[in-house]
Amino acid sequence: MSAAVEIRRLTKAYGPKRALDCVDLTVEEGSIFGFLGPNGAGKTTTLRILTGLAKPTEGEVRVFGHDVVTADNTVRSQIGFLPDVPGFYDWMKAREFLRFAGGLFGLEREALDSRVDVLLDLAGLTDVDTKIGGYSRGMKQRLGVAQALINAPKLLMLDEPTSALDPMGRKEVLDMLLSLRGRTTVFFSTHILADVERICDTVAILDHGHVVAHAPIDELKARYGASKVVIEIAAGADELADAIRGESWAAAVERDTNGTVFVTVSDEDAAARAIPAMVAQRGLALRRMEAGEMGLEEVFVQLVGGDRT
Repeated sequence: MSAAVEIRRLTKAYGPKRALDCVDLTVEEGSIFGFLGPNGAGKTTTLRILTGLAKPTEGEVRVFGHDVVTADNTVRSQIGFLPDVPGFYDWMKAREFLRFAGGLFGLEREALDSRVDVLLDLAGLTDVDTKIGGYSRGMKQRLGVAQALINAPKLLMLDEPTSALDPMGRKEVLDMLLSLRGRTTVFFSTHILADVERICDTVAILDHGHVVAHAPIDELKARYGASKVVIEIAAGADELADAIRGESWAAAVERDTNGTVFVTVSDEDAAARAIPAMVAQRGLALRRMEAGEMGLEEVFVQLVGGDRT
């Protein structure tokens, strides 16, 4: 599969500070790519360079094989972009706004009207006759995605599109993006891990301007992750947790107030053998023991840690 985005040794410096430092990324065409990182990691800077709104200090950035620094409007016309705080004309209605946006791309009236109808349906706004100023945040975000798609881009880039939405608004925007899989390459920047885990094929994790991981989500979990074991006992959770912390296969141990112990293990087989024996040795009543896959959140914390700026 060909690459929609290729980034090689990308560096962006602001004086002595490097917002990006030798970043390498490849985004396959037709994929939904999750660009993860804590606030201040350099995600927005990367998007600004990809869209031509900023220039790199060093390195090479290509979109569909074209250098973004020297690219002309032919290349830019293949890109759709939704910033983290999109702007609208509140006195317009959705149809008017999309027609206005399409006119900026020189779309002919018949083709534009057809495109607007499709996008209003995709955004769930076909029957909404309210002016944009009366929209909820979720409605505005869906309209923003529709606006970014008005030119039928091959690459759609979104900066934190769900960060200020309630659960229903997030679901609506994510469903909209999910419907684009295989038709449009989606470059999705966010710090909300659950959103990435739900819709993305591949993920890169950026921390302090460096890519610390870049792989399909399942591969990332297998490479950096471990298994989780949940143990529920009637009493003695503190005693059992302290004992498990001393084992070489226990990467992390936590417990809640209900007598449940959560263990991140590096060797699932060793844990499966040792934990029941430890429970029996102490005469504890085991109510439940389950093993499960470590999620993307645990992988993220493992790679980025608590140092979030």
